[in-house]
Amino acid sequence: MRVLILGATGTVGREVLAQALALGYGVRTLVRDPAKIAVRHRNLEVMAGDALNAGDVDRAVEGQEAVVYCLGERVLGKETTLFSDTTRILVGAMEKHGVKRLVALTGIGAGDSKGHGGWLYDWIIYPLFTKKIYQDKDRQEELIWGSSLDWTIMRAACFTDGPKGGKLRATDQLEGVTIARITRADTAAFLLEQLGSKQWWRRSPLVGY
Repeated sequence: MRVLILGATGTVGREVLAQALALGYGVRTLVRDPAKIAVRHRNLEVMAGDALNAGDVDRAVEGQEAVVYCLGERVLGKETTLFSDTTRILVGAMEKHGVKRLVALTGIGAGDSKGHGGWLYDWIIYPLFTKKIYQDKDRQEELIWGSSLDWTIMRAACFTDGPKGGKLRATDQLEGVTIARITRADTAAFLLEQLGSKQWWRRSPLVGY
């Protein structure tokens, strides 16, 4: 499978990149600074460009079979349109080139996952640090829902370090549910698993432990 990864230099994206190559996928990344991709692999193409530039994204999407979106925002607590702007560009390019499969990472706090991350996240982290980011991730999700793509949105719990292999819970039936954490390695593994599965097509599960 030929997969484009957006966000491959982030903490989750690096895991997605490493695991995708280990699975034997042909991987393309679009990054502003190719020097930040330290990996060298015969199945890896590193393309210089910006996910906010429609021409760059068009070139990156062409010829791919799927896209994994895991862009992140490094500055917390400020208004942003990064997620909705890049997703609008990406959806347009994917529809233009007939690339149907999109697996996108948003997170806990998007849509109806608000209030399901445990006391610390719901009452401290979300209102003080991530609320404005998730306002834009709500806009991002709406763009994906309204597209013609075969999409899965992964709403990951709060990230921790550690290996993959934890006992994950994935659900979009959230009444009475609290899911507090997930390792970045397990996040990457779940994202990649969706490329070969229809279990969560056109659904937005909350995922973690």
